Amino acid sequence: MSLDKGEASAIALAVEFDDCLLIIDDLKGRNFAMKLGLNITGTLGVLIDAKLQGHIASLKPVLDAIRQTNFRVSANLETIILRKVGE
Repeated sequence: MSLDKGEASAIALAVEFDDCLLIIDDLKGRNFAMKLGLNITGTLGVLIDAKLQGHIASLKPVLDAIRQTNFRVSANLETIILRKVGE
């Protein structure tokens, strides 16, 4: 499996620590990390937790800003996320 250097390094570092949460968005990297039994989340998971824990007031403006970058979020996924956080 061919992984980006950054993802490979992040996974290697996560393997070194017990009970580590690896934040990774690349599908190949996520699949590989899961095969290794690593605890993973992605950028959206971090944002959901931030909203649910009260660190950000609203997730919608953050998702709007993310959409202006090369980070892809489908309309369906955005709807699911916003429902999950009560927006």
